[in-house]
Amino acid sequence: MKVFNDNAGRSWTISVDVNALRQVRAHLGLNLVGKDFVPALNRLQDDPMLLCDVLYVICKPQAEKQNISDEDFGRAMAGDAVEHATTAFLEELANFTPNPRDRARVNRMLSAMWNMFDKARDVAEVKMEEAIEKAAKLPLDEILAQTAVPTSGPPSTASPGSSASTPALSP
Repeated sequence: MKVFNDNAGRSWTISVDVNALRQVRAHLGLNLVGKDFVPALNRLQDDPMLLCDVLYVICKPQAEKQNISDEDFGRAMAGDAVEHATTAFLEELANFTPNPRDRARVNRMLSAMWNMFDKARDVAEVKMEEAIEKAAKLPLDEILAQTAVPTSGPPSTASPGSSASTPALSP
């Protein structure tokens, strides 16, 4: 069993077993095993709110003992807490896999996924640094010109006609 801490300093134990997976499927409609495993992982990676819902369902017996609602649980899940909880959950999910060969394959896949995420972050950091350096070298007037809000339509230079040219309305 893996443990993570939320941002309120509470410790949560992740235990993935048949009942936990059944509860996730029943409450969230998410199947975390079999052919649905990889699509489910993709969904969880793309949706941290869904991931926290899964974590809450798994930790719900602990939360009920502490009188912590799903909203309170969610409020304490951000940043590093989500990162640590994700790691704990995925490691437990891999350990759940009954067959040793399948378990080894799932662990290799998770390792490859973590490496891919790290490489993607490295690339994003390099691109961000390049953009920051490029922006820092631009003269202020060029930055302002690039960020100026464009106007549409012709310039408004014509003034309205004089009241003498406006026909009078008869009573």
